[in-house]
Amino acid sequence: MSDYWKSYNEIVPKELLIQSKKETYTVESYNSILRHFLARFRRKSKCYSKSEEMMKYSIALLIAKRNNDLSILSY
Repeated sequence: MSDYWKSYNEIVPKELLIQSKKETYTVESYNSILRHFLARFRRKSKCYSKSEEMMKYSIALLIAKRNNDLSILSY
């Protein structure tokens, strides 16, 4: 699945390429949330993480916080 960016037609074989906003909308909204709350996902030149493990922990903490699963942070 991809959006309608022209470059995908040159890279991905036609029989494998499905272009639709229906499936990419949700993924892009989650990407936007990650970039908004976690600096390490914004620009590689400013803040980035060298450790895949730390990126996993950061995402897990963000998800837990947004789902109100972090009892230590609720007052």
